Amino acid sequence: MTEVIEDAVRALKEKMLNTSFDGSAKFEIEGEGSIVLRGNSVYASDEDTDVTFVASVEIFQEIFNGEVDPTAAFMTGKLKIDGDMGIAMRLANAF
Repeated sequence: MTEVIEDAVRALKEKMLNTSFDGSAKFEIEGEGSIVLRGNSVYASDEDTDVTFVASVEIFQEIFNGEVDPTAAFMTGKLKIDGDMGIAMRLANAF
């Protein structure tokens, strides 16, 4: 697991600490690996999920830090989403 993935897992765990998420999502960080959010668990994995988000390290960092709105990133092509858009929107609202 790369340092970028380790840092992202920690950041996502902290971000989701007091949030309940019903479903599963994968954050595929280009050139680094993937993180899975399943219920209240966050871990490095490339397993199948309900929805997959794909972006660069920089875009994910900006989304996790609240500097970029996930919907805006998607609309401008900086964030790709594959899978259940309903779950994607619920997760975006959690951020």
